[in-house]
Amino acid sequence: MVPRRAIVPIAAGLLAAGTATFPLRNVYAETSEALSSSSSSSSTSSSSSSKKPIYDDDPSNKKSNPPPPPPPPPPQPSPNPATSTGPTHDSSESRSTPSPTDLLAQQIRRTRLFVHAHAVAAEDRLNELMSSFLDLETSFTNTVASLAPPKESGEQIMPGLIYVLVASMAGSIVSRNRNILLRGTVPLAVGIGAGWLFLPITTRNVADLLWRFEQKAPVVSETHLRIRRAVDETWRRARETGRSTIRAVDRTVQGGRDGLEEWVRKGK
Repeated sequence: MVPRRAIVPIAAGLLAAGTATFPLRNVYAETSEALSSSSSSSSTSSSSSSKKPIYDDDPSNKKSNPPPPPPPPPPQPSPNPATSTGPTHDSSESRSTPSPTDLLAQQIRRTRLFVHAHAVAAEDRLNELMSSFLDLETSFTNTVASLAPPKESGEQIMPGLIYVLVASMAGSIVSRNRNILLRGTVPLAVGIGAGWLFLPITTRNVADLLWRFEQKAPVVSETHLRIRRAVDETWRRARETGRSTIRAVDRTVQGGRDGLEEWVRKGK
C-alpha cells in the first residue's frame, strides 16, 4: 500500500499536470440536444448563446442576458352577453316608455288639435251661411228692383197697384155667392186683367220672373204653356166671334136702315 503521506504529493502533481494540459474554462449545464446542436453549428455566437453558465455571478452572463420581461397583465374578465345586454335593454325600454308628463302633453296636444279643427269647421260653416244669406238678400233686392218700371215709361206703381187691389176685391164681391171655384178664380182673373191694364210693364216683369221660376220645374212650365196656348186660342176665337158679330149686326142695322129709307120713299 502506498503510504498516506505519499498520496498528497501524487495528487498535487496530477492536479498540476491536468491544469497545464486543460486550461481553466467555464462549465455549462446543457442537455444532450444542446450539445449536439452546438457541435454541429459552425458559428461561435450561436454556440455561445445556446450555453448557459452554471454560476450566476459570471460577468459574461450578466452582460449578455437581457432583463426578464415584465409579467403580462392579468386577463380582463370578458363581459357576459346576458349581463351586458341587460342595461342596454333597460335603457332602451326607459327611453321608449313615455313619462306621465309626456303622456299629458300628448293628450293636451290632441285635445287642442281636436278643438281647433272643430272651431275652424264651425267658423267655415258660419261664413258659408252668412255668405248665402248675403247672396239671398242681394238677389231679392235685385229682383224687386228689376220688377219696377223704368222712369222714362211714366208708369206709377202706387195708383196702379191700388186699382188692381180694388178690381180684385170687386171680383171677390161679385163671386161671393157662387161656388168655390169661381170664388177662387174670378178675383185672381180680375186682378191679373187690371194689372195688365193699369200696370202693363210691371205685370210683364212679374210674368217673366214667374216664368223663370217655372222653368226650374218642367212639368209646371209645360202646363203653363198649354194653358197659355188655350187662353190665347180662346181669346183669338172670341175676338173673331166679336168681329163677325159686329159685322152681322152692322149688316142687319144697315139693311134695316135701307129698308126703312125705301119704305119712307115709297110712302111719299
